[in-house]
Amino acid sequence: MTEETVETSFEALLAASEPAQPTRRRAKWRIGATVRGQIVALDHEQLFVDVGAKTEAVMERANVTDADGQLTVAVGDPIEAVITSIDSGGRLTLGSRHSRHLHGQAELQDAYQQQLPVEGMVTAAVKGGLEVQIAGQRGFCPASQVDVRFVDDLTTLLNQRLSFLITKLETGRQLNVVVSRRALLEREQAARAVETRTRLAVGAVFSGRVTALRDFGAFVDLGGIEGLVHVSELAFGRVRHPSEILTLDQEVEVVVLRIDAGSDAKHADKIALSLRALTRDPWQDAEVNYPTGTITNGQVVRMEAFGAFIELAPGIEGMMHISEMGAKQRINHPNAVLTIGETVTARVLNIDPQRRRIALTRVNETGDTDAAVTNETAPASANKRPLRQANKPAPAAAPDPALGSFGELLRSQMNKRQSGGA
Repeated sequence: MTEETVETSFEALLAASEPAQPTRRRAKWRIGATVRGQIVALDHEQLFVDVGAKTEAVMERANVTDADGQLTVAVGDPIEAVITSIDSGGRLTLGSRHSRHLHGQAELQDAYQQQLPVEGMVTAAVKGGLEVQIAGQRGFCPASQVDVRFVDDLTTLLNQRLSFLITKLETGRQLNVVVSRRALLEREQAARAVETRTRLAVGAVFSGRVTALRDFGAFVDLGGIEGLVHVSELAFGRVRHPSEILTLDQEVEVVVLRIDAGSDAKHADKIALSLRALTRDPWQDAEVNYPTGTITNGQVVRMEAFGAFIELAPGIEGMMHISEMGAKQRINHPNAVLTIGETVTARVLNIDPQRRRIALTRVNETGDTDAAVTNETAPASANKRPLRQANKPAPAAAPDPALGSFGELLRSQMNKRQSGGA
């Protein structure tokens, strides 16, 4: 075989092998496909990702920055993203794996038809909803479609880059684009809920995210399914409002207390959760911390006609009877000597951990107790006349001398008349 023949054969083999590789690669590069790669470089506007294509794919920095504008990735990190466009040279443009950063009206149409998530910037809060810029086009998101829960103040979303689904797209003299963030969130929730339900059971512990705070409790997303932590299940101590201990989007650990099945498909299951069940009950140590005779300080948290409730520690309350308030005067109600929120010094009279009860008496600065004078404990002479002894007749009243003389005279005259008649 001559040298010329060898060279020709090699060129033929090389030519035959070249088309195969690009064809194999092009087959998997399509708009909307999810790809995985590694970040190989960064600049002030974009990052470059090796996904196995002929050239590195590019992605805008905005896709990988947090709310403060800080990068959440670094060179060498793996990344998963969605192909948002492919130029004529085959270079890929990537976007968030949850949405697409579009570059034209044609891709808007494609995203609408395939119901792919798109990315837009909230530019204004207008009557009835939000104005959103998507691929250089103005879109509108109705207020009812902004979130799975009603958003009271839409201005809190201004200048945020969010993901949406296009629910209406009308072409003509002016493009009409209507989007929904709620539809996308509900779709993502449904996907997560499938996995969550496999683990959902009474006693199961979940890591969740606080999604809403109400007067009666806090809603927590367990992963596509929400549960409610009633205000009484937030902590052992008194909590007036969930915002005292929780914030929106806070990550918390909760346990499932109860699952009430919904009556039909339109009514979701009601899931009762608890934070405090995962903490130690303070009454388990109450007998050690507050034995009989202990002098301690506490705060007045509630008053009734019979006494006042004193919080000694979060979750631990004692009751000071009205007769143990040391006022040295008659007391008709505890508010005569105490106020809500006041700090008092008290001595433990007795403790019953099983019934969660602690009896207290107030002590003065020297540590002595001064029993109060109440309607229950005051001497009889201080409140009313002494009662007569039972079954003992009342002494007869002394006769009036004048009345007695008149009676004797009348009796004498009657006797005389009777004698004369006889």
